[in-house]
Amino acid sequence: MILIRNTFQLHFGKAKEAKAVVKDGLKALKALGLIENRAYIDFTGPFYTLVLENTWDSLAVFEKAMAEMGTNKEWQEWYAKLVPLVKSGHREIYSVIE
Repeated sequence: MILIRNTFQLHFGKAKEAKAVVKDGLKALKALGLIENRAYIDFTGPFYTLVLENTWDSLAVFEKAMAEMGTNKEWQEWYAKLVPLVKSGHREIYSVIE
């Protein structure tokens, strides 16, 4: 099992808007085969940080879902709402110790 953590630095003052967009988006992401997904907004550290964390059976399953996301209309519409709120970001991929 793998854990994917996408960390986004939001534009100043956009956390509340991003939180609403992410709540809607979690439903679309679940439909693409996520085992588990969580979203976080910062309490401390760099201001206006948003983290999306997903668990997948394997890296191959994640890669397949990424390809499907690119053609999924619901995901594209959600992503188009998130992009203007994000200043930068990065992805971390972990192997889960079971």
